[in-house]
This record gives sequence, structure tokens and C-alpha cells, in this order.
Amino acid sequence: MSQPSSAAPRILAVVVTFNRRDMVTRLVASLDGGRVVPDEIVVVDNASTDGTAEALAALETSTPLQVLALTENTGGAGGFHRGMETALTRDADLVWLMDDDGVPAEDCLELLLGHVADHDFLGPAVVDAERPDRLCFPIRLPGRSTVVRHLADVERAAEDGLVADVVIPFNGVLVTRELVERIGLPREEFFIWGDDVEYLWRAREAGARIATVVESRFLHPATDDLGTPLMFGLTTYNHSPSDLKHYCMCRNNVANLRAYAGPLGVLAFVAKTFWFYLFTRRDLGRLRMSLGAMLAGWRGDFTGHRKYLA
Repeated sequence: MSQPSSAAPRILAVVVTFNRRDMVTRLVASLDGGRVVPDEIVVVDNASTDGTAEALAALETSTPLQVLALTENTGGAGGFHRGMETALTRDADLVWLMDDDGVPAEDCLELLLGHVADHDFLGPAVVDAERPDRLCFPIRLPGRSTVVRHLADVERAAEDGLVADVVIPFNGVLVTRELVERIGLPREEFFIWGDDVEYLWRAREAGARIATVVESRFLHPATDDLGTPLMFGLTTYNHSPSDLKHYCMCRNNVANLRAYAGPLGVLAFVAKTFWFYLFTRRDLGRLRMSLGAMLAGWRGDFTGHRKYLA
């Protein structure tokens, strides 16, 4: 393992965690053992109650580790907002962002750094930890009308090892300080779900140079309900069994679509939601919840998720 040289950019890894003690300690150990390691690791602990803070305090790492212990759960959005803000105050040139449930390959950061001179927002290929030949999150490749789910499809689409304008944000992505200063921090009021997509869309609007480095890998647990096919396979829907996640997904998706795609984008998402809970997985109770969440997103009300917090 090697630290960046004195002439290299200062890199801070930002990890957001909540009640995943074993996962986050595994992740920190992985970051500390990479072929190239960040200058500092910042873990934002969203008021965990499972001994996360004590477990992190007991870790012995060669990389400086700072734990920001929040007094309330601010969700992934609030955690990344606080973590990126802290990275800037600690003179980071590059911020390496990730949730607590993924693990970067040993050479993940090294491979991303090979392209940072020409990009503002770089990401690894995010693959299923149990089946690394499959993508963890289905993606739509540039110029394609369908989504792909296999790493081989991404490899075939790459040019010079890159897939332009595509990343899975906040899963091992590397963002430049200049971009953060230009477009600001993630929207903390989103709590969870959609804050990463909004940040990516905001970056695109600002002309950021975005790409996936296909050879770089970030392993993540499978998310089988994401990208569930509907409308005879013409499109997909991000169903979640969690009421909290689903409420935030519907609310934040409408807020994002209203801002970046306009009323027709919102209408298409509403139609997909009706189709999914009337035909694909009939659930009228979930449909009613969805309608309330989507109305809140249209109005810009980001308080409704609180009733689903444990």
C-alpha cells in the first residue's frame, strides 16, 4: 500500500453509516489496505445505536481516521452533505464517496486516479458482491433505449476503458473539489434516495466531465428489487419493501424530475407507479402512500418521511 506523494492531490474518503457496525469497520479496513490509500478517512455516523462509534474507535489504521458522530439520523443525504462539507474544510482536492455497505477493490482508487486529470466526477463499475459479473444497479448506457445488467455489456460499450457520462453516484465515486465548489453540496433534506441522482444531474447541467472507469470495481450487496421490469419489459421500477425508502424514493424522484425533466417526466413516473402497484405487484395501500409522497415532492415538502422513522 502507498500514500499519495507530496505532489499528489489530497484525497479524503467520506463514508456514511447508520447501524452497520460490522460493515463499516470492514469498509474502513479495506480503505486502509488499498494499493493507494486516501490521505484521510472521514466516517459520518448517523447516530448509530449498535456500537458503531465504539468499534470505529477501537480500529487501528495507518490512515488517519476521523469519526463525525451526529446526534440525530440525517440519512444518507445529510451524511454526505456533512461529510463533503468537512472534506472541503480539511483541504481535500478529491473526495471519494461511499455508503457503508460496499467495498472497493484493492486497486479501485488507483484506477480512478489514472483518469482524474481529465474528469470531474469518476466512478467505478459497481458490481454484485456475490456475482461480480453482474452489475449491482441496472444502468442505461449512452444512446441505448434499454438498461443493462451485466458487466460484459458495460465493457463492450467502453471506449479507452471509460463509459462517458455514466456513474453510479455515491458508490465509490471520486469528485473534484472544484466541482463541489461549483455546484454545492448534496441536498440534505432528501434524507435518503435520490440525493445521489440529483447530484449527478446537477453536475451534468454544470458541464462536469463524468465517466465510469470500467476496470475499477466497487463491490456492493445485490439489490434485486431495483430495476424491476414492468410494462412488458419496456421500462423498470425501483420497488423497495421498506416504507421509508419507498416514500423517499417517490417524493425525491418527483422533486428531481420536476427540476430536471419537467412535468412530462413527472407524469411518466406517476404512470409507472400506478402500473406497478395496480398490475405488476398489486398493492393499493402502497399506491396510496406513493401518491402522498409524490404530492409532497411536487410541493417541495421534505418532512413526511419522519413518520416512517423507527
